[in-house]
Amino acid sequence: MEATKVLDAKGLACPMPIVKTKKAINDLASGEILEIHATDKGAKNDLAAWAKSGGHEVMKHEEDRDVLKFWIKQG
Repeated sequence: MEATKVLDAKGLACPMPIVKTKKAINDLASGEILEIHATDKGAKNDLAAWAKSGGHEVMKHEEDRDVLKFWIKQG
């Protein structure tokens, strides 16, 4: 999946992946995709809930060893 921007949130603990995601997605236009890489296991539930509440869409989620990867479309 082609992302407009990639955010490296690896090594950050809650709530920093959400804080950085919010800042990064605000720089994108509607329909553009932000790819997030995180290592905090809580990010899986946190990012899904945050995206839904903010009108964004989690397009894809996968785990690559210890790295959680998310593709979120700006709402």
